[in-house]
Amino acid sequence: MWAGSMASMFGRRRLEEDDGTHEFHALNTLLLVVVLGLCILSAYLIKKYRFYFMPESSAALCVGLVVGGIARLITHSDEELDFLSFDPEMFFFMLLPPIIFEAGYTLRRKNFFRNLGTICLFAVIGTLVSTFVVGYLTYALARAGLVDVDATNPMEALLFGALISAVDPVATLSIMGSPELNCDPLLYSLVFGESVLNDAVAIVLFRTFYNYYEEGKELDQSKIPVALFEFLGVSVGSVVIGLATGLICSYIFRHTRIRDYPKYEISLLFLFAYGAYALAESIELSGIMALFFCGVVLAHYNSYNLSKTSQTTAEEIFQALSTVAESFVFMYMGMGFFTGRFKVWDLRFVVLAVLFCLLGRALHVFPLSWLSNATRRLQIPPKMQVVIWFAGLRGAIAFALSQNMPGPHKDIYETTTLSIVIFTTVVCGGLTEPMLRHAGMKRAHGEPSPLDDDDDQVRAPLNPGAYELLEVGSGDGAAGRGDARATRTVRGLQAMFREIDNRYLKPMFGGQMPGVEASG
Repeated sequence: MWAGSMASMFGRRRLEEDDGTHEFHALNTLLLVVVLGLCILSAYLIKKYRFYFMPESSAALCVGLVVGGIARLITHSDEELDFLSFDPEMFFFMLLPPIIFEAGYTLRRKNFFRNLGTICLFAVIGTLVSTFVVGYLTYALARAGLVDVDATNPMEALLFGALISAVDPVATLSIMGSPELNCDPLLYSLVFGESVLNDAVAIVLFRTFYNYYEEGKELDQSKIPVALFEFLGVSVGSVVIGLATGLICSYIFRHTRIRDYPKYEISLLFLFAYGAYALAESIELSGIMALFFCGVVLAHYNSYNLSKTSQTTAEEIFQALSTVAESFVFMYMGMGFFTGRFKVWDLRFVVLAVLFCLLGRALHVFPLSWLSNATRRLQIPPKMQVVIWFAGLRGAIAFALSQNMPGPHKDIYETTTLSIVIFTTVVCGGLTEPMLRHAGMKRAHGEPSPLDDDDDQVRAPLNPGAYELLEVGSGDGAAGRGDARATRTVRGLQAMFREIDNRYLKPMFGGQMPGVEASG
């Protein structure tokens, strides 16, 4: 009897604890839903009243800061504050994929591929320059005793240089991709293209430096080619995974009648996209690049395999998921500022690190723009170069990488990175519209938007001629063409791709055939 009473008492206590835990998570989830709703409403008000000084990402960040500050004042529960803290794994596997896939799926491919050479120049060489400038200047500060970080080995500082050189596509899309800003399409293509591709460079550099740090080695000249070869392998492997996944998905949709069941159609499309990201990350490649190019392939081929219902619905769903994920990312970073996880703040290091980032970006944007202009017919003007330099927005990718920093100085790197993210998002993001206006990079609201400036759009039911991939060097003096010989070479490659695409690939994977009307 006594044993039965004890068992019953312990059972009731466990149920009460379970109920308490359930209630705790329910209330915190409700809080997140309410705050996220405030972020969405803020975005609506920004668009309605054209508050260009406060981009949507800045508004979500500020809402998060306010909520995090209030939570810090009214609660001292570590469990409560941990619930509001930024989780890098949730970011990489739950929030980032919808944003990147939507960017690739709705990509203006003509502008992107026209400028691919310049974009790769900024993304690869530029990120390397920025990494070493920021890293070695930070190491010099440590050697001079001005900041409390490792002064015996530059690898820790180079890790910081690599992570803070990641120009975040989430921040860039949120601010410069806004149709209301009507940003110059060439400018947007360069900044957005760099932000997507340079993450692969930054992440590979971070992993490389991390391995050397763990082994207690320094990066000498003999190891630089190995690191570059590793980056090349990661980039090529990631692109191959993205292309292969997109083609497999397109083949299945092309040769089955899944279009008769739109709910399965959209579900399978989403799962293939997410699978490309997860596969790349599982074998230590770049999920961002794989997912981005998977989206490009699915837009080029698979859009015509979808039913008319799914053609419209899929894009709206992906845009909605991307909007919610973007707001969630910046909201979480704002709330994380006051959660109390970070104990070490160094204002001097924050200010100097911001200056290092601006210097590192200047040392690659202006020289590489000059180098690129030597082979471009449509030049990158000086005013546009200034905007590109200013638009190096840091975001959640840099902050997520900072939480993987090794060693005893992790806290100071986290707080410095978070401060730089807040500065670039709120200050630089807020000044983006005035800078675009004064530099003449913002189009009037009667002119075509950068979202509609060419026919390379992913709205298949509205624009059947939207799927001419790699439309390089057109006769209108478009960007990315070199001298006459280079132009002829590019046009020859373009014609060869079109021939292969129309004769072999589209019949197998889908897509609009020349002279054939789109059908649902």
